Amino acid sequence: MTSTAARNEDVQDPPDETPTPQPNSGPETKDADTPSKQGLLGLVLAVMTWTPRRLRYDPGDPPEFGYGLNMLYALAATISVANLYYNQPVLNRIAETFDVSFERASSVATLMQAGYAAGLLFICPLGDMLRRRPFVLGLIWITSMLWLGLCVTDSFAAFSALSFICGATTVTPQLMLPLVGDIAPPRRKGTALSIVVSGLMLGMLVARLLSGIVASFTDWRNIYWFSFGAQWLLAALLFVFMPDYPSANPDGLNYFRALWTIVTILVQEPVLVQACLIVFLCSAVFTSYWTTLSFLLSSPPYEYGSLVIGLFSLIGVVGIVGGPLYGRFVVDRFVSTFASLVGQVLTLVGVVIGTWTGETTVAGPIIQAVFGDTGIQMSQIANRAAIYSIDAKASNRVNTAYMVSAFCGQLTGTAVGNRLYAAGGWTWSGSASIGFVALSVVVGFARGPREQRWIGWRGGWRLRRDDDVHAKPSTSMPQDQDETIHGQDDKTLVA
Repeated sequence: MTSTAARNEDVQDPPDETPTPQPNSGPETKDADTPSKQGLLGLVLAVMTWTPRRLRYDPGDPPEFGYGLNMLYALAATISVANLYYNQPVLNRIAETFDVSFERASSVATLMQAGYAAGLLFICPLGDMLRRRPFVLGLIWITSMLWLGLCVTDSFAAFSALSFICGATTVTPQLMLPLVGDIAPPRRKGTALSIVVSGLMLGMLVARLLSGIVASFTDWRNIYWFSFGAQWLLAALLFVFMPDYPSANPDGLNYFRALWTIVTILVQEPVLVQACLIVFLCSAVFTSYWTTLSFLLSSPPYEYGSLVIGLFSLIGVVGIVGGPLYGRFVVDRFVSTFASLVGQVLTLVGVVIGTWTGETTVAGPIIQAVFGDTGIQMSQIANRAAIYSIDAKASNRVNTAYMVSAFCGQLTGTAVGNRLYAAGGWTWSGSASIGFVALSVVVGFARGPREQRWIGWRGGWRLRRDDDVHAKPSTSMPQDQDETIHGQDDKTLVA
């Protein structure tokens, strides 16, 4: 009897129910009553860190990356980035609800963007230290819980503080892009990245459009409730379908050292420096145009209303649709230098036309929007494909450096554009944009795709891609595992 009872106790947890201690498969399941002993936080942590068996990482059979996962990660970018832009069309309604001036209400948008910048700098580098699945799920859960406060609070101070924090935790799109850059087959990397970038652009567009429509017919908070539900839907989809990829640094990485390496990578990698300079200049062009456009269209000879001006954002659909096509037929076939320069030159043409015709015909700003937005997106897709091949162990820190450069460019473009428009009108602000994008073309031509140093074209002018033009061997996992993932090019992401 005693030996039988002992044997029964030994097999209370059947082997097939206990998580196999595989690399990065997550902590083993605790006793059933452990989460309840730890409270709600323990339950949440248990759920976030638990991975269904079919999604656990197996070095011998890594997860396939096909269009299904690609579209899921694009949807994650769409839903997450939309959080940053819901408030922009309803700032006047927010001012009325909280009985504050429009100037104070407009600080909500500024605080959310500032929070996003803080998240890029201080949260995104954690993507190189933690497993991506629980990290992403945890961020979405935290954001949704804080977002609930935005839906119900009657305090403007609380609303402002929560907006900043939610902006900081809404960095999921900037975790998805390096992830896709790591796991996409090399010959399809441009296509895969362009799909996620298009999802990000779609989120910016849909958020502004949907928020304005909802606020026109119902209470403005309904758009916040909509976002709350969308975030929970996204969390559920990622929980069910997102594989548990291994940590890029399984041996451990100090957080403060990770922050410092963002600076050292910039000093060591010419490809990244070139991409950061280009995105800084192109982002300045982008924000200068969109911040001064409303002044131009609301003044003579146009004098359009806010609804018509808002419809100009629909022009961004061209870039959203064209991005994946450009990634497939250009970025995946030609070197990133060429692919980026094509976008920059297209932007330059659009800015020149828009600047010198914008005050006489509305066709000028429309052409600038089409050429400029599309060209900037083309350039970004190409540069992202290049920088994500620098070091798989540091892809999130590389992305942080790139996005901080973009954010600084946006601030510069807004400040310069507004000041020059006030001083000399549309032509002055547009001339500055011409200078920005022309300088970006110079930077693009300064270094060839096969150049190992900072400036020059050593290695030739050949435009077609070589398999090793950008890529260094992945160091985020053993070499045989890396080959297993990237060797599935033809079967995992079929053209």
